[in-house]
Order: sequence, then C-alpha cells, then structure tokens
Amino acid sequence: MIEPDFVRATRAFYDTVAAAYTERFSEELAARPLERALLGAFAERVRESGAGPVADLGCGPGNISALLHALGVPVFGIDLSAHMVELARRTYPELRFDQGSMLSLDLADGSLGGLLAWYSTIHTPDERLPGLFAELARVLAPGGEALIAFQTGAEPRHVTSQDFGLGGDPVGLTFLRRSPRLVIELLERAGLTLRAQVVREPEGWEQSRQAFLFARKEPESAADEAA
Repeated sequence: MIEPDFVRATRAFYDTVAAAYTERFSEELAARPLERALLGAFAERVRESGAGPVADLGCGPGNISALLHALGVPVFGIDLSAHMVELARRTYPELRFDQGSMLSLDLADGSLGGLLAWYSTIHTPDERLPGLFAELARVLAPGGEALIAFQTGAEPRHVTSQDFGLGGDPVGLTFLRRSPRLVIELLERAGLTLRAQVVREPEGWEQSRQAFLFARKEPESAADEAA
C-alpha cells in the first residue's frame, strides 16, 4: 500500500520535533483542570464498561497514557513517530508503546474497551476522516468508549520545526481545525454515538476553541449490554 503524503509529512515533523515537543508540552495538563476532569470521566466510563484496554492513539511522549494508567485504566500508546515512541518508552518503561498508524491499526476487531484520539486526528485531511473513523469503530468493542479532542474553526495553521526553536531546514506540517458538527456527523456515520461534547474558549497561547467529544460504540443487543 502506498503511504499517503500527509502520513509521511506527519511522521517527519514529529520525528524532528519530538524532544522539543516533549519539553514544551509534557507537563501541560498540570495547568488544565478541565482536561484532567474530562480524561477522568473517560477513564471512569471505560472502567464501568469493562470492555477491554484503551489505546492512546497518537500518544506522543506518553504523558496522557501515564495519566490514564494512574486512573486505573489498562492502556497502551500508539504513535506514528518512532522518536516519540522512543521517548515515551524511556519515560514510562512500565507502559507499552508501539509505532503505528491510526489509518490501519494492527488490532483485532472489537479488541478495545476505549480509545483516545487527543489532538491526533488534526493532520488527517477531511476526505480521509470517514476511513479513519471506520477504523476506530472497527477496533472498539460493543460498549467501548471514545474521546476525541481537536481545535475548532475553519482555517488551517501551518507549523514548522522553527516554531519549536530548532535550526536547520524547516520541517512543516498543517494543523487542521474543524467544526464539531462535522466530526460528530462523521463519527455517527462510522457507527459511534455521541454521548457528550464540551467546547471551551482558547487559553494562553491557543488561537481557537478546543472541542472534546465523547462517543460510544453501542452494544448490538441487550445480550451484548449484559455481557
């Protein structure tokens, strides 16, 4: 299979900025009480479902995987960037981190009780989102929970390695902003039911509102719900 250009660009960007990105953002949740509360609610829902482990998709340096682990959730991380995976493994050796793509997960159908896409769908073009969300729905077990975070808006933002203070030839990547309505519609087409949505105003260095969508893969029958 030919790898899409945006996948190669995403891997190259995060391989380049991995260390600088980790230094800048690994402690960011400490100043984000709303985000910590949302992740706590997600963890509680996953524990209640008892449907299986959680995959942190686009896990980056692994800090959110570690938070979910501390909240009692069986979790592992997957990231496109080999350098990010290396940093995550080094920082959290007790957890599992794998290199892989959300577009084609090396996971069995219905094997996950939950999945987290924390700002990790924002480099996928709109036309590829239906396939991406279908893949997420495939690996979720009936009753499984999903939490998707992204920036809202219409205008994309281009970021380069120079924005992280790195020299040399700049490596760039497009960060896409989206309407929550669009993402909700595509999630529901993929078979995931919206359970809650939160949109907050920008804070600090942010330039757009931040959206958080809770979705669920509904049990196929009352028997599934009981199981």
